[in-house]
Amino acid sequence: MGDAVKSSGRSKGGASRKGRHRGVKGYLERHFQVLIHSLGRLSRNPFSTLMTIAVIGIALALPTGLYLLVDHVRDLGGQWRETTRISLFLKQEIGDERARRLVEGLIEKEEIEEAAYISPEQALDEFREFSGFGNVLDALESNPLPGVILVQPAALQPEAIQALLDRLRKLPEVEIAQLDMEWVRRLYTLLDILQRGILTVAALLALAVLLIVGNTIRLDIESRREEIVITKLIGGTDGFIRRPFLYTGFWYGVGGAFIALLLVNLSLILLQGPVERLAGLYGSEFRLGLTSLEMVLVLLGIGVALGLLGALLAVGRHLRAIEPE
Repeated sequence: MGDAVKSSGRSKGGASRKGRHRGVKGYLERHFQVLIHSLGRLSRNPFSTLMTIAVIGIALALPTGLYLLVDHVRDLGGQWRETTRISLFLKQEIGDERARRLVEGLIEKEEIEEAAYISPEQALDEFREFSGFGNVLDALESNPLPGVILVQPAALQPEAIQALLDRLRKLPEVEIAQLDMEWVRRLYTLLDILQRGILTVAALLALAVLLIVGNTIRLDIESRREEIVITKLIGGTDGFIRRPFLYTGFWYGVGGAFIALLLVNLSLILLQGPVERLAGLYGSEFRLGLTSLEMVLVLLGIGVALGLLGALLAVGRHLRAIEPE
């Protein structure tokens, strides 16, 4: 008797698990069918679908291209790191041994990437070689040049460099700490302005994408009004009716994202040659890179989110107005 009860319990539990499995599988299959069906409906009107996707793609491509432009400018600034080196002119009484110990201490600091010491003798030899005043220097009784430590900051942000410069000036061995910060400040001020402008443009274009998708879905709802009324009459739920329109918004977002990627990468390819020639004139090997995998995923995510949100807003507003009489 007990064995029979246990066997019955096991069979019921197994049947319950199988039922849940079939339920989940059926749910996913229905969603997949609607996903493919909505794509098929869009393919029946290729011209209007392509026009809508192209407009969405252009709206997504503009802020994406501007963002990549700023990102490349930051990379270019990173290639000019040597121009942000701090020159520490040591006091005359500081000998080579003490100067090298100071260099070793500076290298251990996290905010300093590297440091190099130029002795007074090395400085004099370089000055004699490049200045053309070798005869005048030979007439000097002593070397007037101090030892110099060249410090390369680890960060490129103006605030971080200025804070490091202020700390280095307070070192007892340092007579003068020198750095030209103007170009760094100008570069990062310009980049900050561009970033804020990009955020503003991106917000406005995101709103435009929502309006485009919402209006397109609204027209689709109106064209299928009779179908929606019949579906409600035979017991179709709002969720069932809403599903194909949401997947339509999904496809609009995916298509717009791919169009945006195509436009951005095509623009980068067209600019590659002129940018390389310009960089070569300044002795730089800077190259424009295509969109990374991370950027592709982010743009796809943004496109899908905007497409779904635009469709959801349109469906939520206009489906309520369609009721059987």
